[in-house]
Amino acid sequence: MARGNMTNIPVGALVGALALLLFPIPTWAQANDTAYCVELGDLVLRYTGSPGADGETRPNFAAIEAIENCHKGNTAAGIKVLEQILRSNGFTLPRRTAPA
Repeated sequence: MARGNMTNIPVGALVGALALLLFPIPTWAQANDTAYCVELGDLVLRYTGSPGADGETRPNFAAIEAIENCHKGNTAAGIKVLEQILRSNGFTLPRRTAPA
């Protein structure tokens, strides 16, 4: 390869290197969404639901499904339902932090 000549570098290698550089950006956003979804799920479990026979609060099925969505990586669906449950119970939503 001639000095200063990059025409012999495979295009696939360049695309792969670029993809590796850009890959962490969606991962950070996804981690942020997952953390927020889990936080909402914790609040819903702790403060909403209906009283059970033993005096403990039992979450409704929509909350359980939303929390499962969070754990499966479907955070958009989980967050939407959990935010709605908290708002309908008079809660102010926690601040959502931006990815680092």
